[in-house]
Amino acid sequence: MASKETKNEIWSPFIPRHNTLRKTCAEIISEARQSLRVQFTQRPFTPRDGHRQLFGRTSLRDDRPPSTFSLHAQHFDTSDSRPGSGTRLSPLNYKPKVPVPCDDDENPFKTLPKPPTENLEVRRGLTGVRARLLRARSLTTLPPVEGHTDMKERLNPDPGQKQLSAKQPFGAVHGAVHSGPLKARPRRTASKSNKIMKPGGDSGPTECKAERRTELGKGDNTSGSEEDRESLLWNNVIDPLLQQLESVAAGSSQGSVGRLCDLCDGLHGTLAEADMLGRRCKRRSGILQTLFPLIDLGSAQLNLHIAKLCLALCVSGKNLLNICKLIFQISRSESNDILFQNNSIIDSLLGVLSSEDVSASGEALLYCVGTLKFLSGNSAILRIMLDKNCIGVAQKLIQKLCTVENADFTIAGYILVQLTATLRNLADHPDSRPLFVCFSTLPSLCDVLRRHCTDQDICTNISRIYSKLSSYSECRLALAQTPDCYQLFLELLSKHHQKQDLIVRLLFTLGNLTAKSDESRLQLFQCDGCMDTLLQLYSNYQRKDNTPMQKGACSSSKPPTPPVSAQEADDVLVKLVRVLANMCIHPAVGPSMATNTACIQLLMETLELRSVQESEELLVNVAATINNLSFYQEESSAIKHNQLIISKLMMKLVLSSCMNAMLEATRVYGNLSSKSKDVRDFIMQNKVHQFLVTLLDSKSTEMCFSACGVLTNLAVDPPNRVCLSLEGAPAKLVDCLRDLGPGDWQLAGQVCQAMWNLVGDDSEKLLDTQEREALLEILTTYLDQEEALKWIENEDLKDFHKACWELEFLPVAHKLVKVLQTV
Repeated sequence: MASKETKNEIWSPFIPRHNTLRKTCAEIISEARQSLRVQFTQRPFTPRDGHRQLFGRTSLRDDRPPSTFSLHAQHFDTSDSRPGSGTRLSPLNYKPKVPVPCDDDENPFKTLPKPPTENLEVRRGLTGVRARLLRARSLTTLPPVEGHTDMKERLNPDPGQKQLSAKQPFGAVHGAVHSGPLKARPRRTASKSNKIMKPGGDSGPTECKAERRTELGKGDNTSGSEEDRESLLWNNVIDPLLQQLESVAAGSSQGSVGRLCDLCDGLHGTLAEADMLGRRCKRRSGILQTLFPLIDLGSAQLNLHIAKLCLALCVSGKNLLNICKLIFQISRSESNDILFQNNSIIDSLLGVLSSEDVSASGEALLYCVGTLKFLSGNSAILRIMLDKNCIGVAQKLIQKLCTVENADFTIAGYILVQLTATLRNLADHPDSRPLFVCFSTLPSLCDVLRRHCTDQDICTNISRIYSKLSSYSECRLALAQTPDCYQLFLELLSKHHQKQDLIVRLLFTLGNLTAKSDESRLQLFQCDGCMDTLLQLYSNYQRKDNTPMQKGACSSSKPPTPPVSAQEADDVLVKLVRVLANMCIHPAVGPSMATNTACIQLLMETLELRSVQESEELLVNVAATINNLSFYQEESSAIKHNQLIISKLMMKLVLSSCMNAMLEATRVYGNLSSKSKDVRDFIMQNKVHQFLVTLLDSKSTEMCFSACGVLTNLAVDPPNRVCLSLEGAPAKLVDCLRDLGPGDWQLAGQVCQAMWNLVGDDSEKLLDTQEREALLEILTTYLDQEEALKWIENEDLKDFHKACWELEFLPVAHKLVKVLQTV
């Protein structure tokens, strides 16, 4: 027989231990079973918009740029003479020199070609594209002065043409002589050239042209040599390619589109090899003059080739805008996605984003980014965009957009809507996460939120990016280290409290940030107005059915939330309650939240208003939050003051068919019953203990662990032991120890605690001989280290199980054996 002191020893009532000074691996991992639990939930679902347009149907923008428009050759400017910088050049402060005329008596400008006086009716036989080509070549004005080019150079032929004049038709030489931004390219035959060169009279003798070429040829020999090479390449290679383009386009035969695409590629390659791309090519206008009319053929494939070549030639101003619109128009159809996969046009678009200025080319950038937004919805193209450093280019563009002047603020906002939507799609790919981190894109998006905090489209897109990426540790850390991000999120929650899809994603992001970081929990709680903002949202979305506000809940003068569905309201509350549950884990935050009457009232109200069948996840999260808060049971705790009401509300969850709800309610009973006899009496009086004993049959170690904890607390009171024995608790505990103990020594230790409190000094009365012998046999086996640990096959877990066996099971098992052996 054991001494009276030993027999009367009662194991301490069950309460989960919260010791932050634990050192062993077993003690660290065992925190997964502590009363303070992190809550998890699913990321809000974002359906893809099947309609490819700049702004979604729910956008509230006024005067926004259109997604639908028509584009034809007539909308393009074949001269494209505006400087690429987008700045207007100052007027020339000198009088230009006039070339020496052949006849002093004649007008010095008589030798210049005049606009054709003949009407296009003389070519009635030409129709379709050919006629459009002719109209595109019509000249109505003299070419303007471009840059700082001397007027003599503009009016005299290129020096290199002197050597070619004997070999080329007169029309071709004339075209070279009078090259300029607004000048038509020469015709292909002498007869056609004469029609252009004879605007009702003689355009001047050949000797005069030669004299002007000689005068100009006296300049720099190096420059002349370069111009000779360019003229030679133009006449021998480029000009024939342009002729073929016109000829094939006029033919309209089958397969002409493919042939035109090949010719455009050939022209592109030739210009690239000759280093004549960009604005270095002096005859860009002649090339553009040939390309633009081809747009009217209406081929998406051809238009992409044309657009790529035009962007390579660095078109600017109106032409840049129209080219970007053209590409945007093509990308609106998903059937054209394959064209972008087989074309390097994405490189050209990214080049535009990198080089163009927002103030000068804002609308072109808008349609350029809009195209990338559409294409990023295609998984294959999304992979291509990642490989081409789209996130890095976007990051630089974000920096430019965040520094624009007030005059460009509106167009910057339009562009950011498209850009953030593109990044939202890119965030879906696993390989994008390291790029978002290394380019510091997540902090930059916070800057965008601060600058455009009133723009719901931008805020919603960024919230979707954060909700996707904050589920991953590296992105979560990068965002958590962004200064004042928590205060920014709270301000957005308050400002856009009526926009459910934005609110739910910001809350989900906050829940992710506070899931595993004590520092994040404290930083969020210490933000100005944190609890007021969260509880106001809770109150708004709690009252979707206009339930009157209870006393203690926060009030607000803000307009009520517009009607939302029950599911949408629940989605917000699920994410919001999760933030509360995670935040109160911090030892400096939990006690303060436990004394917040408004918070506790709203949680209890949710338990009362919702049913498990309709709002299972919400009620489980609410119960988990109450469980976390019940850990802090100071005298001022609102949980302690309402513990009987909470115990009654928990019965709804215990009696449900949802195992998760039963588990969380059991954990709440474990915390409340550890320090309150009133709660223990409530459990016994309402026969909740019967359900707890039944839960021991569960094959879930978590369920059995929680049920054992409550039974341990109930058995502290001697009158309860007989009732528990009559319900078969001892036999069920023995079965639980036998079946689940070797795989979970924490559970085995908790079973021994419950048995220790249950049998007390009356083990011979509460346990029959068969039960006592069975329990002794099991304990004797488990006390043998070799026998106890032989069931663990995973070598990596052996150390953990050994530590749990030594710390959680061995001490209480030894004491229980001594009591049983003395009977």
